[in-house]
Amino acid sequence: MPMSRDSVEPEVRDAWEHSRVLVGGRVRKLRLDAGLTQEALALESGLSRNVLIELERGRRSVLFERLYDLARALEVPITALVATEEGPDGE
Repeated sequence: MPMSRDSVEPEVRDAWEHSRVLVGGRVRKLRLDAGLTQEALALESGLSRNVLIELERGRRSVLFERLYDLARALEVPITALVATEEGPDGE
């Protein structure tokens, strides 16, 4: 039986939220660096613009596979999206 969000420890939920904010911020920065609009990146990656907006704001997560689609559309390695804070791409 899948674990419900409510049954997860508060620390884990906080870590997930922090990760969403980091990834969303990286997607936004890379999109702007590439000179792409949200609409253009959404079309190129296959995500809807609304999903991309929520992702960039850290309010939504996406499937792991979609991170690959975003990285491909942004022409960056997936590690540019998910590197840890301590890593070379971390902020």
